[in-house]
Formats: sequence, C-alpha cells, structure tokens
Amino acid sequence: MFEEILYEVENGRARITLNRPDKLNALTLNMQAEMSEALWQADNDRAVHCVIIKGAGRGFSAGYDLAGSDSVPISRLDADTSNKRGGRSVDDDIWQLERAQRYRMAIFDMHKPAIAQVHGPCVAGGTDIALLCDMVIIADDAMVSFPAGRNLGALPNQMWLYNVGPQWTKRLMLTGDSITGTEAAQLGFAMKAVPADMLEAEVEGLADRMAHIDADILAANKRAVNLGMELMGARTMQRLAVENDVRGHQAASAHAFVKRVGEAGLRDALRERDAPFGDGRARVNGPEVRDTEGNLIED
Repeated sequence: MFEEILYEVENGRARITLNRPDKLNALTLNMQAEMSEALWQADNDRAVHCVIIKGAGRGFSAGYDLAGSDSVPISRLDADTSNKRGGRSVDDDIWQLERAQRYRMAIFDMHKPAIAQVHGPCVAGGTDIALLCDMVIIADDAMVSFPAGRNLGALPNQMWLYNVGPQWTKRLMLTGDSITGTEAAQLGFAMKAVPADMLEAEVEGLADRMAHIDADILAANKRAVNLGMELMGARTMQRLAVENDVRGHQAASAHAFVKRVGEAGLRDALRERDAPFGDGRARVNGPEVRDTEGNLIED
C-alpha cells in the first residue's frame, strides 16, 4: 500500500515506521505524503486509540532528503507535473515548503494522540516530525540536532520554541550543535529518555494504557492542549516558519552550498560545512571546554 513507510494496526494502536533504512530514513516528499495519508487513515479507524511514529534501522531520521528530487502530484489523479511549480520564485519556494508542511501537520491536527519513538540520529526534518507528536520518548544515546541551520536556512517547522524554550532553541539552532537523548529530555525536547534497549517497551507500554481510554476522550484531551498552544500562536508560527526559511534560502551561504554540492557532491559539501564544528556537540550541563579540533573534552 505504501512505498516508503510501513503501516500496521494492532492492539489499539497504529504504528507508522519511516522505512528507508539504507538512507537513514531521509524524508522525501513522497514519504511525508504517505505518512500524512496513514495518519488520517489511523484517525478515521475506530480500532486505533493512538499512533506510534518510529524509524526503521539505526535511527529515527537523518532529516529531509537533500539528494532527492521527487515530486508528488497534488492529486494522485494528476500525474503530469510538466507545467507545475518548481522553485523559480520566492513564492514557488514558499508554496513548496507549505505543501510539505501540510503533510507533517497532520500529526498535530489529527484527533488521536501520536507518540514519537526516537532512537539513533534524529536530525533536521526528523526533529520536525518528532516535535509535532504529542509525546516524544527517546533513547538516552540518541542524537538530536538541526545542522542545516548552519548554512541552508531556518527551520520550516518551529515547535522547538514551545517545547524547549527560547534560549536553548537559539543555542541549538544558531550553531547546529547536537544533544544526546538524555539531554533532549532534560531540555523538554522529549518527555523522557530511557535506555535504548527499553525504548520500544516504554512506548508500547504507554500505548497499552491509552488503549484502555475511549478514543473520543483521548481526542478531547489532546485537542484541549493543542488548542491552547494555538492560542499561544503555535499554528501560526508554523506558517511563519516556512516564510522565514525561504528568507534563509536567499543567504549567500545557501547559494554557495548548493553550488558546492554540484562541484563536490553532497557528502563532501556536508563534511566541509561541518568540519569547523568538531564533534558538533553542545553540553547542557557544565562548561564547554574544547580541544583544538573543536571537540568537547570530557570531564
């Protein structure tokens, strides 16, 4: 039924698995469209009380697929994309980002609660998926970051502010540095961190408890909280995030990176961008003391 996700319903829950493990579940437009379709299917299924979103293989998601060029028609009946928008203008760029954002916002907008089950790398767009979920449970050794903020633009979704708060959101967005799963829970990115070998049991145990609750009651309680966030501007902030990202796309560094990818390939361009940042880690507790390569020195 789907090409880039797995979907199953069992024991009162739907599981959506991002399923491009060979690409560390990099998010194509098609994957996001399939995820949205699966989310609304789960929301319409009376047997489903909650949704679990997780990644296949060694991580949750490496973020948006910068190497891909897939295009998903607005209608599945309309496969001709020859005369459709590209990225020629600023408005085209905004339009494309808003289309992808609508797919992701299904997590926030659906009535039933969603749990993000995060292990391994949760990078860039992976954080957008996780933070739109109602609860995030993360492996303590996971790695969370948004390194694209170093040169490509701003975040096309902005739920960090509402979960992490302004200062640590800025600290991580302005550098692209990473934090561990344990630190992510401390800052509010995740509800809690658990050992990696206990992650699935923790998430499934929470889903077990919600399976005892009338799905209409779950929906009422989720929507009360989400409507409160909307009153605090959360929904509008996502739309502003798209337009702000397009502003970032106009930066000289973004144009230079695209040119460098064409010259050297994506892998080398990313390596060159990230080299000055050493291990790319932030330290949540205690001073950041680094060696000459920019790597944190352990206490």
